[in-house]
Amino acid sequence: MFATPETGLTRRTPVNAGVRRGSNTVPMDADALVQAIASSADRQAFARLFDHFAPRVKGLLMRGGTPADLAEELAQETLMTVWRKAALFDPTKAGAGTWIATIARNLRIDHARREKRVRLSRVFEILEEESPEQPDQVVSGSERDARVRDALTSLSKDQYKVVELAFLEGFSHQDVATRLSIPLGTVKSRLRLAMAHLRRHLEDLR
Repeated sequence: MFATPETGLTRRTPVNAGVRRGSNTVPMDADALVQAIASSADRQAFARLFDHFAPRVKGLLMRGGTPADLAEELAQETLMTVWRKAALFDPTKAGAGTWIATIARNLRIDHARREKRVRLSRVFEILEEESPEQPDQVVSGSERDARVRDALTSLSKDQYKVVELAFLEGFSHQDVATRLSIPLGTVKSRLRLAMAHLRRHLEDLR
């Protein structure tokens, strides 16, 4: 759902939605619509642009493997970025469709990076819970994340998989066992070994 500048009402971005008048698709000059938004904050132009591109951006993201709910959220964010940054659009460099698709891809990349940082921090926090606080030691978030990432890559393939599912993806131990078709005891054993390995590699950060 999305509140457009035109009406303040929520809009949804179904994959197969389009800009229609009766049964015929409304002809649309996307470049001109973006320029109208840039020059006069034209809300009708934005509404037409949204109805045309939001479902297409959602479909583009889903074809790239993005889950439907996240694809819809990113599609809406993409069009809001168009509203805010329409003045940056240069039709001599690329058409509106290409420009909008680039915004969507960049937002997807930014989201993936944020998710990766959150997951790395989650692993570190699990380790940190078992250690005494050391307030005199300051490590930047980027350095910590790099160290955690390196430590994870040094795990065996089997250990990494259970850590990924249990701590990064949030599955229960039983769900991990089911997904990997291994006994629950094996999951717990691999997790113990993996966490011991990570603690050794990250001892100086805790």
